Parts: sequence; structure tokens; C-alpha cells
Amino acid sequence: MSKKLTVLTATRAEYGLLKNLILALEKTEEFVVEVVVTGAHLSAGQGYTYREIERDGIHIAKKIEILMDADSPSAVSKSMGLALIGFAEYFEESSPDALLVLGDRYETLAVCCAAMNARIPIIHLYGGDTTEGAVDEAIRHSITKMSYLHLTSTEEYRHRVIQLGEDPSRVFCVGAIGVENAIKEEKLSKEELAEMVGLDLTVPFGVVTFHPVTLEGNAEEQCGEVLAAIAQFPQYQFIITGANADSGGTQINRLLSEFAAAHDNVVYHVSLGMKKYLSALKYASFLLGNSSSGLVEGPAFHIPSVNIGNRQKGRIRALSVIDCPAEQKAISDAMRQAMTPRFRKSIEFVRNPYGDGNSIERIVEILKEQIAGSDIDIRKSFYNLPFSILEENGRFSKYTR
Repeated sequence: MSKKLTVLTATRAEYGLLKNLILALEKTEEFVVEVVVTGAHLSAGQGYTYREIERDGIHIAKKIEILMDADSPSAVSKSMGLALIGFAEYFEESSPDALLVLGDRYETLAVCCAAMNARIPIIHLYGGDTTEGAVDEAIRHSITKMSYLHLTSTEEYRHRVIQLGEDPSRVFCVGAIGVENAIKEEKLSKEELAEMVGLDLTVPFGVVTFHPVTLEGNAEEQCGEVLAAIAQFPQYQFIITGANADSGGTQINRLLSEFAAAHDNVVYHVSLGMKKYLSALKYASFLLGNSSSGLVEGPAFHIPSVNIGNRQKGRIRALSVIDCPAEQKAISDAMRQAMTPRFRKSIEFVRNPYGDGNSIERIVEILKEQIAGSDIDIRKSFYNLPFSILEENGRFSKYTR
């Protein structure tokens, strides 16, 4: 008998990673997939990105509105409350056998709380990661503790999930779907992309994605530094995509839109969608901003990624990533370094630490075995690592397994 699997999507970036996994799961006999859409997908300000899901031929089982008109901390908390209520009702009506979630956003945390209360096993894609500059750090680890099955992007992250007390038999390293999409997704021609984005792409260009750094609270100031750096390079074109729906995202998008309107070599799009975004990376000279795509997808295209500020602090990165603080001069210097022939030559064969591009097949097989083919007991015992701790200089600094 097929198991009913609910797949949650709340943002364009997360859906871009989930799309091909959803399509693969829909082809199996083991699962009946229900896609539930919420969050930024249903926002006019974020471009009503649920329409992309419909264009891909994926049936949306339910749309649950949760976003407030503002993106202040208070509005984020209220959105979480709406998500908790809306998904409590959905889980009561639908009674799925499992919930699959990806990532570390506040909406996802609220949905997982509702699933936990409904005794629904949670499958979590991409725990064990670290992003020290964002509230996502705490959210991600919280979701890990609520989840039954864990699928990580690197072996190091798998170890970290186990360190959080999760049973190793339910923690699997599968690699990042973003790498698989970067390698396998059909891309637009440069001419098609140029027509769609409205920019002359015969001139070298960069792709820019900058999100709020939620633990720092100075989104507008940091965005101003980024735009001041971009203004130093009129010889390049820039495709800028909108910030996400985190607190401060609205202010960033206003600045980005105004900047693009005032500069002929810059275009701004609230959302490109996965195909256009990956196509842009294929032809780009560099990637600029603080998105995880600079660390995960960027290396798959062997292009430099200028990673700004602390949002991605703590994440594993390839040698193609250049880190710099969110200051105009540092960003400009990093961009110049990224464009030197020496640096570009050094990353021609860069290794991507996030996998080999075969994640989806692994995930489907694991779900067949662990969810469809096994009895699930959501009661969990804390897995204690067999280590000894030595105190040195006031810190617990050493352990052996």
C-alpha cells in the first residue's frame, strides 16, 4: 500500500531544489505525494512563485496563507502562529504518513511543530549545516531534533546531526540537490536568457543575490555597501535577484529595485526561477552576495563566488569562494580578485564539497527503505557519542570516539 507523503514548500529557492525530487517521487509506486504550498510562494511581493510550480505540471494539494503584510520580527512571529494553526488543520484533515521538509526557515519550524504534535514523522533535508550569521542556525538544529529521518549534504554535516543525539541508522549523507540541478537541469541559451532578463549578455556579467543577515539587523546598511561596490564596476552587467521574505527583505528589495532603475547595466528580478537562475550562473563571470548558491551551485559551474558577510559563516566552502566583510572596499577588492586570470585558472577543476550530482536517486531509495518499507516508531532515544572529554584552559576541547 502506498504511503501518503506531504512535501512542504514555502520559497522559490527551496522549491527549485525540491522540484525534481517531487517529480521522481511521483513516479514511484511506494508514495502518493501531496505538495503543500505556503509562505512567500503566495505573496505578490515575492512574485506569486506558486505559479512556477503549476507551470511545472506539479499538482498543488493545498495552499495555506501565512504571510503578514510586513516582515518585521513581530510579523515573522505572527506568520509562524498562522502556520501552526493552518497546518494543524491540514494535518488533521489529510493525515499524511510522513512530512518532507527542506532547510531551516521559520515557516518550516512552525510546520514541523504542528507535524510533531500530530505524531507525523518528519524527513529533514539538510540538517547539520551551520550558518552562524542567521537565525536559521537555531531553527535548523531545532528541526533536526523534531525529525525522524535525516538527509545531509556532506559527511561532516551527517556527523553533526549524530552529535545532536540522532541515531546514525537514520542519518544519511546524500549530497546537495543543488549540485545535481546545476549539472543536469536543461539550461537556456545565452540569447534566450538575455531576452528573458532584458540585458545584453555579450558583455561579462555577474549574478547578485543578497539576503538579510537576520542576527545582525542592519540589512539596509549592508545592502548599501554591496550596491556601492557594484557601482565601481560599470564595465560589467549585473543580474540582481530579490531577497527572501526574512525580516528586512522588503527594505533590501526596495534598494535593489531603485538601484537597477538608475543603472543601465543592472536589471532586477524579484525571482528568476530555477531554470533562468541556473542558466544565468552557466554564463556568468562571477556570483556575488550571501546566498547559499554561492557555496553550493557556484562551484558546479567553476565560477568565482564572492561571499559577503556572516550569513554563510560556518558552512563548508570550495576554493572558488572568496569571503569578505560587508564593506564596499572589501567587496570591490574581492570582485577584482575573482576576475583575475590567475584566480579563474585556479578554479577550473575545483572540487565541489557538496556532492557528485546524484542526490535524488539516493534520496528516493532511502525513502523507499526507511519510510515505505519499514515500521516507523517516532519515539527516539538520545544517541550518546562514546567520547571522553578533557577540560583544557576552561574549555571542553578534545574528544575521542
